[in-house]
Formats: sequence, structure tokens, C-alpha cells
Amino acid sequence: MDDSSEYSPPICIRLGGALKKTPSIDGLPVIGIDETVHDQPAHEEPPDEPPACDQAPVFLCEEDIIGAKASIVYEDCLGQLATFLVLPVEKCTGRLKTGVMCSCIAPFEISISSKGTAMSVEWMCPNGHVVWRWNSQPVMKSGMQAGDFLLSTNILLSGSSYAKVALLFKFMNMGMVNKNTFCSIQDNYCVNTVKDFWEERRTEALGRLQGKDVVVIVGGRNDSAGHCAQYCSYIAMENNSKEIIHVATIDKQQTSCNSVVMEEEGFIETVDKLTSAIKLVEICTDAHAQIEALTNPDTGRYKAHGLHHSVDMWHGAKNLAKKIAAAAKKEGQSILLHWLKDIVNHFWWCCKTADTTVQFLALWVGIIHHVCDIHTWTTGCCQHGHLEEPPGKEWIQRDSKCHRALVDIVLDQCWKKDVHKYLRCRSTADLETFHNHVLMYASKHHMFSCPVYEARVLLAALDYNFHRNRPTMKTAEGKEIFRRLYKRNARRYGIYALKAEKSYKYIPELQARIVKSTITNGEERSQRTSCRLDDSRGLSLVRPTPAPATSEWMQTQVMERLVVQQVLVIKKEEDTESPHVKEEQEKLWTNQEEEHMLTFTAVHVKSEDEEEPLDCGGSEPARNLDLRSHAKPDPDSSDTEVSDDDWQEPFSASEPETEDSDSGWK
Repeated sequence: MDDSSEYSPPICIRLGGALKKTPSIDGLPVIGIDETVHDQPAHEEPPDEPPACDQAPVFLCEEDIIGAKASIVYEDCLGQLATFLVLPVEKCTGRLKTGVMCSCIAPFEISISSKGTAMSVEWMCPNGHVVWRWNSQPVMKSGMQAGDFLLSTNILLSGSSYAKVALLFKFMNMGMVNKNTFCSIQDNYCVNTVKDFWEERRTEALGRLQGKDVVVIVGGRNDSAGHCAQYCSYIAMENNSKEIIHVATIDKQQTSCNSVVMEEEGFIETVDKLTSAIKLVEICTDAHAQIEALTNPDTGRYKAHGLHHSVDMWHGAKNLAKKIAAAAKKEGQSILLHWLKDIVNHFWWCCKTADTTVQFLALWVGIIHHVCDIHTWTTGCCQHGHLEEPPGKEWIQRDSKCHRALVDIVLDQCWKKDVHKYLRCRSTADLETFHNHVLMYASKHHMFSCPVYEARVLLAALDYNFHRNRPTMKTAEGKEIFRRLYKRNARRYGIYALKAEKSYKYIPELQARIVKSTITNGEERSQRTSCRLDDSRGLSLVRPTPAPATSEWMQTQVMERLVVQQVLVIKKEEDTESPHVKEEQEKLWTNQEEEHMLTFTAVHVKSEDEEEPLDCGGSEPARNLDLRSHAKPDPDSSDTEVSDDDWQEPFSASEPETEDSDSGWK
């Protein structure tokens, strides 16, 4: 090459992903001598600086997102829209590694990604710089997306569960909030806000009852059936307005892990708070022995308050029907079944008519004469007037076996003693309706932490109070619309009026308060508060021995199965043996058992003065072979005494066993 000739270096043009054709060489910028880059030693080059692109908007108040409409957007449709969208920037403002501005122009590459329930669209230049970014949701100050936050909030407010909503989103192939994020939002922001909102509404309700004689209907509801319940919600409903005025949530930890007494604890907490806020004159409950003891006017806890204790009429009628049905099962008394419904109806009529116990008894004893076709007696007469036709059933013979059984039930002394509890005709039917409504927010098939369970019950109370006076639906002519419903217990159809659809107008205010709490706090708290600091469920037992390896445990289970199979094979072989062989084996086993029993009689019985060795292995005493347990216990020893703590009363007021119990017939 001639040294005097001008040197022209080769030009290499590399096409980018967004360029459609090769650019013209004449259109390339001219590089001056001062911009010439000479060979330099290798060094670590700085990364490209991305341009300043727009981020998702950050809202400043709760009104920016509460009530804003949202829709489902498909990714293909969003990509189609982004392709034809004109960006507010004409070129890339990022810088290359050399420090020179990128200045790439459209078209740019479009990238769509998802985060939680939101979609993010990015426009990137051929050099990898993000030219512009758009997010489908506004962002909170803490950096959380507003849609993710509201979804987590509304799962709780609507009574839904995270698992079901997440499964729905999975079937829809949509992004979902992380479960840890949901639990954090629920524990840190929603639970306390719901409790504060409820306390404000409860204070307003109690203010409307000032200066009035208040009658409340109270009852408990466990979070699960049986004696394995963890929480008990004790509800107080005002009798006239049917408004929930108090909700007490009792954790089993508060009752020494004894679920039987949770309802009693809830009753005490409810009555103590209501008597200090309003003038409480009467309480209506189910038939519950523990509560009856607390409300006893002579020896009860609240004897100084002068509270009148009423029992649900339905429980009295049900117990009466059970007594009659049990008597009808005896020989020669089946005719009582034909009169059962009439006797129960007579009980309802007597309670509604009489004002005092004396008046009730005067009316009540008339049934033992009426069933014998005697309508006038020495001390009174029937109130139905003249009967033109027979009742369609056989009359009971006076002084017969069947009649004497009915007299014993009607004139029972325990029955007379508790009659005054039914004279005001109170019913807990509306409270039972609310208990069924709680299932919408706190299902018995799910386990919740104590704060979350309490918040869900309070949400059910807010829903019930707000919609309890909904108007009924009417036709264009102004007539109410009715529907029929089959009642399985009564085995008949009933009708009910359709009510207007729920409006949930209190939800936007509750949502705004939850969002406002995040703005006030600034940053989201990352730690969850699933239980109280004094909750013993946060503690774990120290293992007495280290846990075995998984392989070792599997080998043990395999060996146990082999032993069981061998026992079954041996038993099958023994069944096929001749009868005389079995007789010889039975005689041998009998002799061995007698020798074994003689060995037990010679065992020394431990006295009170002897010390028992300490068992440090952590094994269960019931599984250890202790010969002392076969010996006759010392009647003078304190080890044979049964304390009151070792026996628990086998009933709970929230279960059907309590409703069917004969506690009211003592």
C-alpha cells in the first residue's frame, strides 16, 4: 500500500432489531479528528445509562383509586395497542458506554411483562435502553401496586378466601398477589381498621339506646363443631331493632384451652360491658346450665343487677315435645303422639296469654282435662268454646296409664320452677339467622388467626346491621313478591318475601380508611402480627429426643407393615387347623393368664412416702407397663382422689346436644 495515498478504513454496519433496512452511508454523521478514538488499554467500561422514562403515577390520596373502574385486559390486545401508540419522546435519551447519547429513534421494541395483577409495557431501543415505561396500575408510596392492595383488601371485606380467589385467577391465566403480600396487608392494615370502624358504629348504636330499658338476645357461636373449637363469638342483639350491639371473641387460650367454658366467658364479658354502657333489664339466651347459674336471682353473679333471664321459647317447646315423644314409646302410651302437636301449641298459647306464673299454671293444667274430652272442671274451663265436631283423634281415657304419664309431664315440679323464663315469649331465631350469616365471612372449614377471625365476624355484623331493614321487592302493580321454601325439619313448605338487593354503601368508606392508613404510615410493614405476644401457640415444645431421619422412619414403617402381614398369615393358618388343636391352645393360654394374674398379686404397692422416679424420656405414661396400676389402690392415698379439674361437663351451648339437653327440666 502506498504510504502517500489516503487510508480509508473498512466500514461495518450492524443492523439492530428495530431497523428495517440498511441506512445510507451518506446519511451517517462525519467524525472529526477530535472525536477519533485511538487504541487504549483494556479497562472496565461503565454500563449504559438508561434514559429517564416515565413511571406509573403515584396517587396522593385515597380518592384517586377508591371507586375507580377496573377491567380485565388481554396481553395480545394490549400489545396491539402499544404497537400503534405514539410515545411522547422521539428518540432515546440513554447514554452509551462511551458517554455519548444513544439518540435511537422509533420504532422501538415492545416488551410486556406482568407483576402481580398488573401489566407493564416497556419500549426499548436497539441498545437495550428503556425509552418509555407504562404500568396498568397506579403505585402507592410504599411501592405497592394499587390493584394488588385493593384485591388483598377486598378478599377480606367480601368474606372470600385467598385460596379460592387464587385458584380462580389461575383458571383465568391471570396474575395473582403473592400470599405473603396478602397476609401482610390483611394483618397490618385491614384488621385494625375494621375493628375501629366497628367500634364507631357500635358506639352510635349504644348512644341511641341511652335512657331506655334494653332487652338483648345473646348467644355464642364456635368457629368449628364439637369440643375442638378454637374461638367463640358471643353476640348481643337488641330485641326491638334486631341490631347487633356487641361482639365478643373468646380464644380458647383465655379459658385454659377448655372450649366448654368459652361461651360462659363470652357471656360474662358481654354482660359486663353492656351493663356499664346501657340500662340492661332483660337477657334472652338458649337453655344453658352455666348461664342459668350466672343469672340466678339468689346466688348468681348478676343478682345485684336485677336482670330478668328469659329462655328461648323454641327450646322450651322442643324439650316438652321430647318428653312426650319419650313417654309415647312405652307400651300402651302411643296415643300421646297424636296429641303431641296440640300439647306443644297449647304451651305456646299459655306463654303468650299469661302474665304471671299463677296465670300460666291455671291455663296450662287445662290440657290434662281437654285430652279426656272434659272441658269444664272444678277450678276452670277450656277457652276454646264449644266444639261442634270431634278433634279427629282418639280421646285419652282418664286415669289410664297414658293419662297418668301426661299428668306427670304437665305437673312436673322442675317444669313449674322454670316457667317464668318462658312467659315473655322471647325467641333467638333472629340471632340464629345472624349465626348462619357469619358463615359467609368465617367458614367453619377454614382456620384463621384470632385477629383475622374477629375481624371477619365484625364484618358480618356490619353487613347484617346495614341491611337488616331492606325493603321487600314489589311488582309493577305494587304487590310484594314471595317465594316458597321447603323446611326439612317441619316437613312442609313456607313462604318468604324477597328483599331488595344489598347495596354495601359502607364498603367505600371502609376501603378509604384502609388506604388512608397506608398513606399515613408511609411504608408498608413487612412483619405479620398473626397472634398476640402472650399467645401460647407461638411457643413450641422442646423435643425430648432428636427427630429420626426420613429414610430411617420409612424403613420402620415398612417393617411394621411386614409384621402385620406375618400376623395375618399366621392367623389364617391357625383358622385352618383342626378343632382339637385350638382347644389345647386355648387351655394353654388360660393357664398362662392365671399364672400372670398370680404374679400381679405379689407386687408391692407404693405408699405415699415412697418417691416416684422422674421420667425424663418424655414417653407417655399410658404406654408404659406399670405393674402398680394392676394393684388395688389405697383408698387413703391422695392419688386415688378425682379432682374437679379431671372431669368436664360434656356439653357446649353452641352444639345441638345443649339444645336437646334436659337442663331446663331439673
